[in-house]
Amino acid sequence: MECKEIIAELKKKANPRNVQGMARFGISAENTLGIPIPELRRLAKIIKRDHSLALRLWDSGIHEARILAGFIADPLLMTEKQMESWARDFDSWDVCDQVCLSLFYKLPFVKKKIIKFANDKQEFVKRTAFSLMAVLAVHDKSDFDFTKFFLLIKKASADKRNYVKKAVNWALRQIGKRNIALNKKAIKLAKEMKAYDSKSAKWIASNALSELTGLTIQKRFEKR
Repeated sequence: MECKEIIAELKKKANPRNVQGMARFGISAENTLGIPIPELRRLAKIIKRDHSLALRLWDSGIHEARILAGFIADPLLMTEKQMESWARDFDSWDVCDQVCLSLFYKLPFVKKKIIKFANDKQEFVKRTAFSLMAVLAVHDKSDFDFTKFFLLIKKASADKRNYVKKAVNWALRQIGKRNIALNKKAIKLAKEMKAYDSKSAKWIASNALSELTGLTIQKRFEKR
């Protein structure tokens, strides 16, 4: 399928009522068509991997086209420059998270970029770093030491911006659910953060502690 055909197909599926609903969840309505993620996944299965097409879809600036681009882009062909360019284009938390979940975490240079993005001033670039930490905590099968991200989490915990704060919380919770050793270390870190003179740090810590010390997670570790 050609880029123009796909965009035309996406526009046919546009649903203004969905756009209004998405806006209530903080999703940008600009260049947004209101197409559900399952429909975009079905389309991605038809298109299959096509990196050059993914780049053209991304350049369209259409919200759903960019999510679709993340589904069909080839992790083996994605360059560091392209990753940085896409991250700087993020203008909505769902595009950021979907691209992290479908593409960015698979890139061989992802951990290096996490460190760089975590120190960026742009809200969604910074969110990208912590969303990637959360995704890697679930999908990375290596023996990587996730405590290496703790300093970045502590530093970012004072960031008051909603989309950064929530991603930092997500990262801490997912790391703390990876295994019993990281659970204990994440709980310790959260308790430290709870004492910080920062409302956002206290919120991140309290929310994380509620889940990480809860019966559901603790029983899961007991069964292992």
